[in-house]
Amino acid sequence: MSEHLLAPLLESYFRRRLKQRKVTPVTVASYRDALRMLILFAAAPLLMRPTALTLEDLDRDLVLAFLDELEEKRNNSVATRNANPIRLFFHHTAAADPASFGVAQRVLTMPINRRTSR
Repeated sequence: MSEHLLAPLLESYFRRRLKQRKVTPVTVASYRDALRMLILFAAAPLLMRPTALTLEDLDRDLVLAFLDELEEKRNNSVATRNANPIRLFFHHTAAADPASFGVAQRVLTMPINRRTSR
């Protein structure tokens, strides 16, 4: 499998896709922060610089581990976890780069957590 650099995909996501959707600057900042945390989370165990990461490094298991950490360590709610920009980034990736469709599809098939009843 060829490796896809994250930088061009992230750039097209922020410069083109979010501009097309006309999201607010606050939303852009929120998405930027979430993806930044994911990239730093991915780089640490791989002992890589964030700039060296490829799309393949952001596999399904790593994204699930990251989302679990958001819930456990940062006390993010299930609703916050489910409404994450990571899913939107992988939707964009699948459309923008058909060669990366398989990687994106594996992340997009992650189950969405359900809220527990009170």
